[in-house]
Amino acid sequence: MSPSGWAELLAGGLITGSIYALVAIGLNLQYGLMRIMNISHGEFLMLGAFLTWWAHTAWGISPLLFLPAAFALLMLVGMAVHWLCFRQVAARAPNVEVFEARSLMVGFGLMFFVQNTALLAWGGDLRGYDYLAEPVQFADMRFTVNKLVLFGITLALSLALIALLRLTLLGKAVRALMQSPVGAQLVGINTRRLHPLMFGIGLGLSGVAGALLSMTYEISPSMGEPYTVTALIVITLGGFGSLAGSLVGGLLLGVVEALGTHFTSPSLKMLLSYSVFIGVLIWRPNGLFSR
Repeated sequence: MSPSGWAELLAGGLITGSIYALVAIGLNLQYGLMRIMNISHGEFLMLGAFLTWWAHTAWGISPLLFLPAAFALLMLVGMAVHWLCFRQVAARAPNVEVFEARSLMVGFGLMFFVQNTALLAWGGDLRGYDYLAEPVQFADMRFTVNKLVLFGITLALSLALIALLRLTLLGKAVRALMQSPVGAQLVGINTRRLHPLMFGIGLGLSGVAGALLSMTYEISPSMGEPYTVTALIVITLGGFGSLAGSLVGGLLLGVVEALGTHFTSPSLKMLLSYSVFIGVLIWRPNGLFSR
């Protein structure tokens, strides 16, 4: 294969991996801060995709202009879900281990509830639209504009959130809660406000990822579940609680899938991902980038 062919293959993997990273960062934020393994995370990505599709096809709103609305709507939904579901579970759980197990069951219930609600609202058919689908060429490489926009926005959002957690007072409070929940509360950090806010931001990022995916791929009510599984693999790669690790892990997994499916078969994509997942669990259970 020519050098330009290799470059195009790697670039395609990075574009896919950037979506993986954004979804994983949102899920990792929820688990690292609140120990909520939200197995329904991908269903809210699906909601973001369908809301963007509906806004564009029914009202003619540009998907890019709708991104802030998708983030805000899914963030509000996330805060409501936390208040109605996970806050109640946390209040009644005797310890963290019981809370994690119960929150996992709540997540499964939410997954089926959201998925079937979408089926009732929009049906089970594939949906899609053309937006920024014109090809552009760099040297001998060709990409569609929407995929380049997807990569730029997902990477910018991921880096912005990592910078927010490292450089701001809010970020210090979040990192303190991740390191020592009891110690953080002893110094006055208000978990009753911070937990729903961060849970909402995590779902807001998932909604943005869905909105961007709707510009480039066909969408369906069942599209969310594979992204939840992939996000869990990415979190395992990067380390639980490490947002920078999720970014690097997502990009790495995208490249691994691109190379693996090119030299084997596209049907083996999930097999490659699970092989990476199992290998990391065996040899580096704390993640490739943990210290």
